[in-house]
Amino acid sequence: MQQMHPSLKRRRFLQLAGITGTGFFLGLNTGCKSGPEIAAVSAPGKLFEITPYINIETSGVITIFNTKPEVGQGTWQSVPGLIAEELEVSLDQVVIKQTGGQSQFGNAQSVGGSSSVRGEFFTLRKVGAAAREMLIGAAAQQWQVPVEECYAENAFVIHKPSGKKLGYGALAETAAKMKVPAEPKLKDPKDFRIIGKSGGRPDIPLKSSGQAKFGLDVSVPGMVYASIERSPVIGSKLIKFDDADTRKMKGVLDVVTCKRIVGIFRHDSVAVIGENYWAALQGRKKLKTEWNHEGRDKLNSSDYAAGLRKLAAKKGLTDITHGSFEKEYAGAAKKLEALYETPLVSHSPIEPMNCVVRWNAPDQVEIWTSTQIPGDLVKEVAKEQSIPEANVHLHTMFNGGGFGRRLINDYVTDVVELSKKTGKPVKAIWTREDDTRLGPFRPMTFSALKGGISADGRPVALEHKVISPSIDAGLYPNFDPKKVDKTMMEGIADQKYEIPNLQTSFVYSPLDIPLLYWRAVTSTTLAFSHECFIDEMAVAAGKDPMAFRLDNIKKGSSAEKILNKLKEVSNWGQPLPEGHGLGVAQFEFFAGHCGYVVEVSKKGTGVQLEKIIAVIDMGTVVNPDTVKAQVEGAAVMALTAAIKNGITFENGQTVQTNFHNNPLVRINEMPAVDVHILADGGEIIKGAGEPGLPPFAPALCNAVFAATGKRIRKLPFDINNVG
Repeated sequence: MQQMHPSLKRRRFLQLAGITGTGFFLGLNTGCKSGPEIAAVSAPGKLFEITPYINIETSGVITIFNTKPEVGQGTWQSVPGLIAEELEVSLDQVVIKQTGGQSQFGNAQSVGGSSSVRGEFFTLRKVGAAAREMLIGAAAQQWQVPVEECYAENAFVIHKPSGKKLGYGALAETAAKMKVPAEPKLKDPKDFRIIGKSGGRPDIPLKSSGQAKFGLDVSVPGMVYASIERSPVIGSKLIKFDDADTRKMKGVLDVVTCKRIVGIFRHDSVAVIGENYWAALQGRKKLKTEWNHEGRDKLNSSDYAAGLRKLAAKKGLTDITHGSFEKEYAGAAKKLEALYETPLVSHSPIEPMNCVVRWNAPDQVEIWTSTQIPGDLVKEVAKEQSIPEANVHLHTMFNGGGFGRRLINDYVTDVVELSKKTGKPVKAIWTREDDTRLGPFRPMTFSALKGGISADGRPVALEHKVISPSIDAGLYPNFDPKKVDKTMMEGIADQKYEIPNLQTSFVYSPLDIPLLYWRAVTSTTLAFSHECFIDEMAVAAGKDPMAFRLDNIKKGSSAEKILNKLKEVSNWGQPLPEGHGLGVAQFEFFAGHCGYVVEVSKKGTGVQLEKIIAVIDMGTVVNPDTVKAQVEGAAVMALTAAIKNGITFENGQTVQTNFHNNPLVRINEMPAVDVHILADGGEIIKGAGEPGLPPFAPALCNAVFAATGKRIRKLPFDINNVG
């Protein structure tokens, strides 16, 4: 994915932006095919749910619409902040509202891939800049003075010679008649007041005071509750169910069948409807169901892993090739091979899946939920129910975590079905057991690597073969197993090591359970194998791991900058206490680029984390505090995936059911993360939410090797007993 260039075609901008009415509205919609994207004000002070980006009422109230759902990554500040920066207002002066997948906001309403800021940085600034210029033009016209004599500041336009000023509200009606500037001038970065500054996030006071509304907080009049029973062997077909005991339960209203739609899968389910959640849940426990597993109960993680190991010997489909790997590897002075393994893992956001739906006849549906994809949700519900998209009204709530789990709508579409069948508003809540056992999961991924080292210690050949199932196979009916799955090869070819003979390949192994993108997607598994193997090559070459990387990295690259900064801030090369070891890793992929140095010390039969140092290359930063928080959170999540047990299957069912046997890292297990941000202020904008995750595990495992001599090639590993 590439960041948007600041230059926008004049015709396109005019098509997407405009003004009208007694209030002033400007919206730039990068995903819409038609325009202009304008809505009029019927009267000042009213709420407008379909207004693009900026709403300035004649009363002076300024509303900025946030198109990127807030999942904890700071878009409630960063996205409105981009507009507010150029509009010359502070976030304290505006009302922020979340969009709900409305068509006028186009396809740019999802959050994933660390794309919110890097995808919209210049676009949204231009929206604010155009609005600023039009307001200035309105003031100049009213005062009959040259535009050049006026400037905007703190929601006022000021006349420099006289000191006269007018608030934006007073200028709204006049501004509505102004021509939209085709190429509004963006501010010089040296004049930024919001971008690049550490500042408070406006969602934090709402969350800390309990005012923020998450999906779980939603309640509507006449609402009933649903707890949904699904086969513990995922995908089994329902033969029959006995609800006699369930219907005897106090508060149980009904028992209704529905479908869980997960990509290409449609799984049978039985919902217990209750007056309250407790009644629905307890009634569900009394439900007796019989399933046809159709062989799905034969799935065992140990067997599947053994199959992946066998497939490692298969040639695979070639993805990228440079030079002649086979020839140079055969002639290398030193050769090494390794197989790296990573497990299935769950997303486990703290707020479990939930949704409230009210089906209003005829064919109108209203939805309240925490989602990462408002636009796609509206489209999918409309398609599934064969109704116009305009009939789907979505309220996007705050998200209590996402990590990719809320990139599909399986927890929404079945509730739509239930509300339609019962004729009542329905609130469904997943239990933690539902969330842990039913997926979707990050796929189990193995990597087989080969490396060749020359007599003088140079890397001359490298092969990285990925052996795995496919996320896309379960999401898209047109998946072709005869082609390389690029999603499962993510990031390998982006590394800037100058190894003349490189080959990457893919071996597909079907897995008939729901799989999904997990924070930083496949980079989280491939960075572990790739960067640990680079360390193995360094050892084989007799070189220091940091020096080996810097000697063989592309000069002037982001990787070189990150490694040099890590070397500096970690005091790499200085003597360490006895039993301590440092590990380094970096990884670049579509979302961005980060690196770590991790220090561990021997502790009994295991190791103890001592220090975590991160360097992330951002290009331009909106809020440094948010970037640091994202890297810290990514390190915690990466450590959890590295040392806590993943998801395993026995007889078609997950062994893990809740946090007691699918634990998260606890606070006493996590040292502070020292985060350093590289930001040159240029036009290259990189993500913050995901890049901090992939290089952590390899840096940790490389540190374990440095301290103990034990090479970790399989995750998770027991940090208290590394062997």
